[in-house]
Amino acid sequence: MITRAELTDYLHNFLSVDRFNDYCPNGLQVEGRETITILVTGVTASLALIEEAIARKADALLVHHGYFWKNESLPITGSKKGRLQRLLTNDLNLLAYHLPLDSHATLGNNAQLARVLNITPTQALTIDRCENLLWLGDLDEPQTPDVFARYLELRLGQAPMHFPGNKNSIRRVAWCSGAAQSFLERAADLGVDAYISGEVSESTFHVATERGIHYYGAGHHATERYGIKALGQHLSETFGLVHHFVDIPNPV
Repeated sequence: MITRAELTDYLHNFLSVDRFNDYCPNGLQVEGRETITILVTGVTASLALIEEAIARKADALLVHHGYFWKNESLPITGSKKGRLQRLLTNDLNLLAYHLPLDSHATLGNNAQLARVLNITPTQALTIDRCENLLWLGDLDEPQTPDVFARYLELRLGQAPMHFPGNKNSIRRVAWCSGAAQSFLERAADLGVDAYISGEVSESTFHVATERGIHYYGAGHHATERYGIKALGQHLSETFGLVHHFVDIPNPV
């Protein structure tokens, strides 16, 4: 058991929130009951995840993708109204951590993606003043591009979109979870064989072709399931909370 204030203070310090200039508020986004015993975690605070949290009698819902993004429409209508109504009606706390969770050195999305893919990290770079955002590492053994694509599908549960480069073997890779396809040029500058992220843009294909680097769009959701789950497990072990990670399927 922990109070809402104790949990938010702990996460603020543990994730070094003050270091980040983010696209959304990190921390408590919707205030619920004061005492937290049951915690549900998930990637995105969709209505489906909220309903699962309510069904599991959660006191708090902890996510990577919360609400109130920059340039988001301000009126509380449509899906935003439905989500907030369910949170407030059920006195359910919503906490969200975006870049601080991507970047955490051990429990973050990028660190956990390395663990899941069995890649040995060698370096984590600062991008746009955000520490530990673009990671580099080595595979234990070189793999052909097609074999590596099948490996990503096996480990992450969905087939990646693969834009081929000009190398027949992949050993050194870079990665950044989520919608980080725009870092492809920077990855190519580092001389890696392949770059892994979550999504693709129209330009991604052309950059990969022109720079000769293999690009794997492995899924925004698929590459960001692991940080929030690891954080929830950490909080459960630290504070004795009942923790449920709920994976709401998303092909994107």
